[in-house]
Amino acid sequence: MLKYVLLGGLNYMPLTGYQLKQWVDTATHHFWYAQTSQVYRTLDALEKDGLLTSQIEPQETRPDRRLYHITQAGRDDLTAWLAELMTDITPTKDALLVRLFFSAQLDKDTVLTQLRLQRALHQRQLELYRGEIRDMIAGSAQENPHLARDAMMWDITRRNGELAEEAYVRWLDETIQRILTDF
Repeated sequence: MLKYVLLGGLNYMPLTGYQLKQWVDTATHHFWYAQTSQVYRTLDALEKDGLLTSQIEPQETRPDRRLYHITQAGRDDLTAWLAELMTDITPTKDALLVRLFFSAQLDKDTVLTQLRLQRALHQRQLELYRGEIRDMIAGSAQENPHLARDAMMWDITRRNGELAEEAYVRWLDETIQRILTDF
């Protein structure tokens, strides 16, 4: 999947590996993330596969940087992948659910502390979706009218994150109440 996240980013503009990592951390982090080492390994593989090219740009006061450009083959691969129908549900991983699944031997206060901490974190993420992230997308759309359709799609993914966080916070509230009364 990281392959397509990177190709998608490069489809907007040429970027360095560092810039791509920053872009992933801001643009797609709420639904896809990657470690720096994964980004560079994937960029190397994509270049070997002819889906992107790179060029070294000399810099006077800093080390040279490598700028990546998507190729037509990369655009074609990205477009073909985007058009593929998804016929299954992607399983998710949730560390809190793993911990809760095995937490019956813990005391009530320890479980409640964990749940309350997670509730605060998810509430903060929900507020980011409702405010800063929504405003960033709207600002990008206003500054770049040619990206209006892109901005709509970005906002659609933001809304998914917002609704998911709303549901997670509701579930945490319900779980906290259940632990308080039944644990």
